[in-house]
Amino acid sequence: MGMIRVHELSKRYGRLQVLDRLELEVERGRCTAVLGPNGAGKTTLVKSILGLVRPESGTITVDGEVVGSDPEYRRRIGYMPQIARYPENLTAREILQMIRDLRGDPPETDMSLGEALRLEGELDKPFRTLSGGNRQKVSAVLAFLFRPDILFLDEPTAGLDPVSSATLKDRILKEKAEGRTIVLTSHVMSEVEELADTVVYLLDGRIHFQDSVASLVGSSGEVNLERAIARRITARVVA
Repeated sequence: MGMIRVHELSKRYGRLQVLDRLELEVERGRCTAVLGPNGAGKTTLVKSILGLVRPESGTITVDGEVVGSDPEYRRRIGYMPQIARYPENLTAREILQMIRDLRGDPPETDMSLGEALRLEGELDKPFRTLSGGNRQKVSAVLAFLFRPDILFLDEPTAGLDPVSSATLKDRILKEKAEGRTIVLTSHVMSEVEELADTVVYLLDGRIHFQDSVASLVGSSGEVNLERAIARRITARVVA
């Protein structure tokens, strides 16, 4: 489970064309990094797949099910937004319980990531008092809580200290090894190189290029992914 297909997806905000007949296939059981400059359409693409944004045209399917016809598919998805927005007056523990309650009759929950991130001492504090890093940890725990088949992680390590960042990346690699489909965005190319199998680079609402991390680095003659991507972008612009 976890195959995602996007066909001729278009989305406009006023006069701004954010997605322009975008075509994408995300392979199940792999980690795909969606990259691009600010305003390239990364977040709009992710929110369209999640059903949080309604595109003007095009189709999205998750395991053959058309997004928009039935929200049930979202029960198999974990989402970690770049900025966590939850009721500020609730404690982190109350937020976790609220999400469980909203799921109705949820499957077994998994708090092991919270334990690994040493979040227990923060759970009974109001969310508004938590540091940015601890808010990020709560968001990570919520994304993994119901053992989802598909994970969308938007800048997952932003604001985390090095130990917590390494812990979260280890968990992402573990989930990938167990066959989960992972889509992430990140501005940290060393992180992308460590976690991702495939890079999708968006520019002006379309895919500028899509390739495996190994192929990007290997064919470029560069020493790392960041320089390989810079070379690919420069070559396309010059051409």
